[in-house]
Amino acid sequence: MTDHLSREKRSWNMSQIKAENTKPELTFRSLLHKQGYRYSLFRKDLPGKPDLTMKKYKSVIFIHGCFWHRHKNCKRATTPKSNTTYWNAKFKRNVDRDKENIIKLKRMGWRVFVIWECELKNPKETLNKIIKQINQN
Repeated sequence: MTDHLSREKRSWNMSQIKAENTKPELTFRSLLHKQGYRYSLFRKDLPGKPDLTMKKYKSVIFIHGCFWHRHKNCKRATTPKSNTTYWNAKFKRNVDRDKENIIKLKRMGWRVFVIWECELKNPKETLNKIIKQINQN
């Protein structure tokens, strides 16, 4: 199946996808901050450059997009119909890299939490779940 967008339009669409400070991240960070929790953003010295690092709790949080990180059984984790070989390889690299980074972080003593984009449909519920897990020692 061919792409219904021109090469230029597809390129422009892809360039608009942000890697940092996405709407789900901003929503979650705002709620977390209002609860009095403090964090660092995108620490480059940690594997995977976690979205949030809570040093006090030795915890990191990744906020993953369901499409890019392949959330299992999620309707947002679709595969484009054109150039599927390219997309499947790209998705596999993303998933493999995520797994490697989580293993490295855990070996370094960090507690790792992954929040999926679709879980932020109800951000307060997700926040409460994460806070409960973070506060468990």
